[in-house]
Amino acid sequence: MRVLLTGGAGYIGAHTAVELVAAGHEAVIFDDFSCSSPVAIGRINEITGTTVPFREIDVTDADAVRAGIEETGPFDAIIHLAARKAIGESVSMPLEYYANNVGSTLVMLGAMRDHGIGTFLFSGTGTVYTHQEDLPFVETSRTGLDLPNPYSKSKRMCEEVMRDFARTDPDKRLIGLRYFNPIGAHDSGLIGEDPQGIPNNLMPIVARVAAGILPQVSVFGRDYDTADGTALRDYIHVVDLAKGHLAAIENAEPGMAFFNLGTGRPSSVLELIAAFEAASGATVPTVDAPRRPGDAQATYCLPDKAHAQLGWAAECGIERACRDYWRWQERNPEGYRSAEA
Repeated sequence: MRVLLTGGAGYIGAHTAVELVAAGHEAVIFDDFSCSSPVAIGRINEITGTTVPFREIDVTDADAVRAGIEETGPFDAIIHLAARKAIGESVSMPLEYYANNVGSTLVMLGAMRDHGIGTFLFSGTGTVYTHQEDLPFVETSRTGLDLPNPYSKSKRMCEEVMRDFARTDPDKRLIGLRYFNPIGAHDSGLIGEDPQGIPNNLMPIVARVAAGILPQVSVFGRDYDTADGTALRDYIHVVDLAKGHLAAIENAEPGMAFFNLGTGRPSSVLELIAAFEAASGATVPTVDAPRRPGDAQATYCLPDKAHAQLGWAAECGIERACRDYWRWQERNPEGYRSAEA
């Protein structure tokens, strides 16, 4: 299968490219490197022992996408990962988030139609689920646009666009994936998470504290109704997540379908920190901080549908993810910038 991978130099995209090649597929990457680094392309090639073609393309630009496909196609499938993803930033930059996330999805669905591509996978988010009382979330749990931030709203809008587009051609395969908190890195230590500026996610902050780059981890909320008082999240190893993308394009049926990808086993903030201390051998100091507006007590899903229909299940726990992330952190203390220097 020939697969066009947008955002293929990013955190999830790079790992997905590796898994595609390992499974015998051909991958072509479109990425404008606005939230990633060209170094990742070389690392993908080093891991796979091949040369994965790429084009520096902004996938909100329909003309550039069209030219890129005409040059590198044809394709059997599109995996659309390119998106802005920082929840806090989306609140202060809503227009940019809607333009990028919704706009790029419109462009890539148009490319699917215009170039006769049979499969489109949208890499979405579990934050489209709206009601805590539905936990653990399943694919039929309630979703909506009454969401607390433009990032989640933009992803939910994309799902509705896909639903409408799917009705125009029942033979097309349109797939939406929903997941929460990717962590970990490739076990080679060559590719991993490389946030620009101050990290928004917990794992890169913990790793930088363990490495002595940051002084402490702020624990936002110690008064939740959980075993240790901290919030629960479904942390999924990024390699498991990449394999979920692969399983979806290989096994999904014609029509529109959504799948949760997760472990089904939520972990608390303190549990993740303890696992990272064990993996790194370092002490990770913490400081208590107030709950952040909009933070949920728990977010996790059941991945049973993905197991039944795609033959996929997460294999790695947080202990493995922490070991792999620490290897990435040690070898790349400044992310891909370590190689650019």
